Amino acid sequence: LVLSQIGHDLNQTLVIIISKSGGTKETRNGLFEIQSAFERLALDFSRHAVAVTGNGSQLDDYAREHEFLEVFPMWDWVGGRTSEFSAVGLLPAALQGIDIGEMLEGAAAMDVATRESDPWKNPAALLAAMWYFTGNGKGDKQMVVLPYKDRLLLFSRYLQQLVMESIGKEHDLDGKVVNQGIAVYGNKGSTDQHAYVQQLRDGRSDFFVTFIEVLKDRLGESMKVEENVTAGDYLLGFYLGTRAALHEKGRQSITVTLSEVSARSVGMLIALYERTVGLYASLINVNAYHQPGVEAGKKAAGEVLKVQGKALAAMHAHTDRTWDLEALAAEAGVEDVETLFKVMEHMASNPDHGVQKTAGSVPWEATYKLSRQSL
Repeated sequence: LVLSQIGHDLNQTLVIIISKSGGTKETRNGLFEIQSAFERLALDFSRHAVAVTGNGSQLDDYAREHEFLEVFPMWDWVGGRTSEFSAVGLLPAALQGIDIGEMLEGAAAMDVATRESDPWKNPAALLAAMWYFTGNGKGDKQMVVLPYKDRLLLFSRYLQQLVMESIGKEHDLDGKVVNQGIAVYGNKGSTDQHAYVQQLRDGRSDFFVTFIEVLKDRLGESMKVEENVTAGDYLLGFYLGTRAALHEKGRQSITVTLSEVSARSVGMLIALYERTVGLYASLINVNAYHQPGVEAGKKAAGEVLKVQGKALAAMHAHTDRTWDLEALAAEAGVEDVETLFKVMEHMASNPDHGVQKTAGSVPWEATYKLSRQSL
């Protein structure tokens, strides 16, 4: 979709490829897709590409071999979810016209505030304590994030990764099974809150809400939508009304107030949550800065591709044969027939591997063979 929207304007498009290790397959696949699009238009991709990656990584080697315009390094100890204040976040922000100096100043100011030893004066300590209290130190309640500003639309999605990847851990630092985590969801108020406020008020009380309030509506004066009432006034009413309606039903909420949405305030907000995650992880005794579950998912994806390779090898060894799942699994040496079924359904739905399907009376009784064109 993005490539179709850009069209022939690729000749004036800069591509940023970001991967700390360069081994993340989603990023690598995206790189190959976009590089192919440039080549179809006879454009030199290297003249349009920069990389953000670790020194000596696979992407670093690839970028230097193909003579990208520039390679911006990132430290190997910085995780993706805590990389907003490295080249990972700052380069795209600068290219969008965001004042990254102000953004860094905001983050630095929050660093000072969150080093305060008195927890009552430390905003990250207070926020971490509230997470601990409302979830009984076990993440018993989900976090619903409602920023009341369109420009903060993506903030709840950012928090999903920051919080869930950092806190969602099977083992604590002592090796005990604890299955910790806080599920995060949300979008923005007030338009999107209509999708779930009904349940928040009248359904299960298994969550707490984080409202993000912004005092300043816009630069300059706002138009009046009613006599002496602006759209910003309504937004305040929606936020306070929703909070009151939830409070009436005993629903817990936290409010984070920003004076305005600016590069500085967003820098402060990101830094606040980064520090909160670290402090909360200390409270529940888990490592916030590794992600073994993510690595397990990547490994499992590799196993799926091995099943695909075995299936194709078996089919190409017997090009005239029609296969049911059990016969193909036996020939290919695949034990997980369900995964084989999903792989075959995918290949039959796409022309890339030349697999044809004949439906059975039920889905798992389908048969498969190689098309003549693929031989």
